[in-house]
Amino acid sequence: MCREFASIHSSVAGSGACVRRCDTLPSMCTTTYFDAAVAGEDFFFSLPAVPAVFALRPAQAGAEPYVSKTANLRRRLLRLLGAPAEGKRLSLRERVASIEYKLVGGDFEAGFVLYQWLRREFPAKYSERLHLRAAPLVHMHSENRYPRLSVTSRIRSLKGGHYYGPFATRAEADEYANNSLDFFLLRRCTEELAPDPKFPGCVYSEMKMCLAPCFKGCTDERYAEESARVEQYLSTSGHSLLVEIGRLRDAASERLEFEAAASEHARLEKVKSVQQRVAEIVRRVDQLNGLLLQPSHQEGHIALFPILGGMICQPVEFDVMPRPTVAEKSAEGQPHAENQNANHLANPPARTTVPQSMEARLRLALAEVQTAHPRSATEWMEHLALLKRWYYRTAKVGEIFFEDEHQALPYRRVVRAVGRVYKGEKPTGDLSETAGDYWAFRAKEAGL
Repeated sequence: MCREFASIHSSVAGSGACVRRCDTLPSMCTTTYFDAAVAGEDFFFSLPAVPAVFALRPAQAGAEPYVSKTANLRRRLLRLLGAPAEGKRLSLRERVASIEYKLVGGDFEAGFVLYQWLRREFPAKYSERLHLRAAPLVHMHSENRYPRLSVTSRIRSLKGGHYYGPFATRAEADEYANNSLDFFLLRRCTEELAPDPKFPGCVYSEMKMCLAPCFKGCTDERYAEESARVEQYLSTSGHSLLVEIGRLRDAASERLEFEAAASEHARLEKVKSVQQRVAEIVRRVDQLNGLLLQPSHQEGHIALFPILGGMICQPVEFDVMPRPTVAEKSAEGQPHAENQNANHLANPPARTTVPQSMEARLRLALAEVQTAHPRSATEWMEHLALLKRWYYRTAKVGEIFFEDEHQALPYRRVVRAVGRVYKGEKPTGDLSETAGDYWAFRAKEAGL
């Protein structure tokens, strides 16, 4: 399990309340017993006036709890549980026996915690309460005898082909799939094929835009090779095709076939144009690994949400302020081993502080995070929907970073983003860090 940190209140001032720590919930929370007969203003003013997710437990056995999120816990509970006023429509004061709440740092964490709580409390109808829209995905039907692409918002199985996304809209996913197929000869039909040489084919086969496996226009081996090229193209965000076309262009140029080289260069630019219109988050979802930085409710901290295989892990509370570690210097000048204990007592070892860089502390904080595996295709879709909802917002709080092709996070950029998120500043442009990064990028584009 991923590490969990939460701020737990040990006591609440005022009468009519008793607080205990609740560790059985999806994330640690605080439980406060509520007595309408004695709970006064002191009880409500003892509650924190910060964002939180809460559940109001009814006194009646078998009744459903009231679960919601709020930007101000004290104000919201005062409105729901305070002394009823004239004309007040909703008052749960006489029906609530206890309050459970968890403090959160921002809207993303509130939505994630609310999703966990509603999933626990209402397993049959939590999706209706969340109003989550499934993320559009491009599906590579690699399990089919003749693989093809399709756009879907539903993951049917954890082992049925590969999915790429999430996209902002289904129209964007359709456009990306169609534009990508223009570079390959994969079929675009959706039928289950039974190859027959008498079949007339379709318009794509006549335009030489398909290998036409429907009437045995190619061997199964040749179609499998083309399918592998498409899958590699999608998995590398177009990089494999850029390298392939770049080599063809250079080879044509060396043979002084300038028209062919110009044609390949035009294809190269078209591939780049297609990839530039795709968001950075779009990748094979089982390889969607990254780190989401969010504000924290704990003072001096930010919340780190590891993204592993498209799944959101429990947040890690990261202390922004450095905490130097203590190391001991061994005593010198000990000629005999039997005198070590005596010398240690007479001359205790000097204690020095060893400062740690923020990058080292980030690596240490994330070292214990384990890979999260979805228990069902539905759970996987829901995590992707939560990510998609936050990522494609026009104005969002926090920053996200993804692993590169070497499965490594850009820790230099993450370190700079930690300060911005902590201070509430807007993210800056993604610029190259050093000259070495620039030439590494140029070498990657050239396929070296």
